Amino acid sequence: MTILTISASLSETSRSRILARAAHEVVEASGASGRWLDLREHTLPFCDAGAAYGDASAVAVKAMLEAADGFIVATPVYNYSVNAALKNLLELTGAAWEDKVAGFLCAAGGTSSYMSIMGFANSLMLDFRTVIVPRFVYANGSDFDGERIINPEIEQRTGELARGVASLAAVVKTIRGEAGLR
Repeated sequence: MTILTISASLSETSRSRILARAAHEVVEASGASGRWLDLREHTLPFCDAGAAYGDASAVAVKAMLEAADGFIVATPVYNYSVNAALKNLLELTGAAWEDKVAGFLCAAGGTSSYMSIMGFANSLMLDFRTVIVPRFVYANGSDFDGERIINPEIEQRTGELARGVASLAAVVKTIRGEAGLR
């Protein structure tokens, strides 16, 4: 079972990356094969519905998503939505999300945009039949102290989400295999 943790923030000081690291550690400790994708480490072109799909970085990142059984997606929340880097990743990789499992970790500046992930999640469900873990983690600045999570509830829920993605991805993979769909 391969779970890819995606850190979508492009910021040097990212709270969503702190959440991603914590979830990634839980995946690795669970016995699943944990992979890491930090969008800061890949210069992806803006999706142009043409040449961008053949860009070497876009091809490499898409291959990482295709090889995964599930995703833990950590994103900052900007203007009541996921960041542009995550939206661009989806545009460049599209079908690599198909029939896989995804769970979300969101870090925002305040408490008012807790529904911000729904547009992105709905797109994945409708366009790519991605199975969405219905419990996501939403954290804000008060949940962190520097480079660490200080809210025990956020820490617990991050671990639960990571284990949930791995468990559900195993079930989906088994069902698809038994149905001859993959």
